[in-house]
Amino acid sequence: MAPSTIGRGLKELAHDEPSGRVRRPGAGRKPAIVKDPSLAADLEALVEPSARGDPASPLRWTCKSVRHLAEALQQQGHQVSRTLVAELLNVAGYSLQGNRKTKEGDSHPDRDGQFAYINTQVAAALAEQQPVISVDTKKKELVGDFRNNGREYRPHGHPEDVRVHDFLIKELGRAVPYGVYDLAANAGWVSVGVDHDTAAPCSLPEASFAVNSIRQWWRNLGRARYHEATRLLITAKPAPAKAGGGGSNGSRVRLWKRELQKLANELGLDITVSHLPPAPASGTKSSTACSPLSAKTGVPSLSSAIA
Repeated sequence: MAPSTIGRGLKELAHDEPSGRVRRPGAGRKPAIVKDPSLAADLEALVEPSARGDPASPLRWTCKSVRHLAEALQQQGHQVSRTLVAELLNVAGYSLQGNRKTKEGDSHPDRDGQFAYINTQVAAALAEQQPVISVDTKKKELVGDFRNNGREYRPHGHPEDVRVHDFLIKELGRAVPYGVYDLAANAGWVSVGVDHDTAAPCSLPEASFAVNSIRQWWRNLGRARYHEATRLLITAKPAPAKAGGGGSNGSRVRLWKRELQKLANELGLDITVSHLPPAPASGTKSSTACSPLSAKTGVPSLSSAIA
């Protein structure tokens, strides 16, 4: 080491206060955003374009990885790496985020009026001590040794072994729970079928899965609770994908209406169905009832029978 360097070091120790810096201010390479003033603005334009999914945007919003962002900036003439892009995004306040479901789409102008009308009908039926039920199809379950969400107590290090892939076992099929919620009694009834969620005839002759669930509820619970009933009011949640027309109890399913007419003739009751407006999934009572096959216990559904 040169004597002059040692001399400068002694002078710095004698006159300057100790600091955490190794080099003097101004030394070292300049930050990338200082050498390239347009880098931050171009990165901001790529990450959050004015119109999401705009074909004219240099980078589609579905491909915003740091690698793709770095490639797009390099094509614009910037000398950047993916690590630098990640650092700039972090400084700018960006983070990896998933989608959030908040947009329900356009609603019918009479949507509130529909809810008010249905509520009036339900209140009137309950005041007259007439049965009011809400029906809904629950989550379909694969029957077999498949993984279920949830946990249960077992010996340490000995979890229950289940299948790696959730492929349908043809011999066991798929269980389809159908919920019936009694508003006055605040009680639910779940029928489990082994056929599809349609109004097509299932395992019982000349009966549909959806309507037969209502029939079983009436025979086992409803008839005893409402022995003087003259009519039955049903509120049904439409299938969102069909805009209120699909599902086993959809407003446009003719087989559902035909089977309900058969049930009305059989029970001697006037049956009225009020379909809720689209997108009230979390507001229906039957949708809050838990399927007995999908309880969060971590136990596979080995059978379609209800314990």
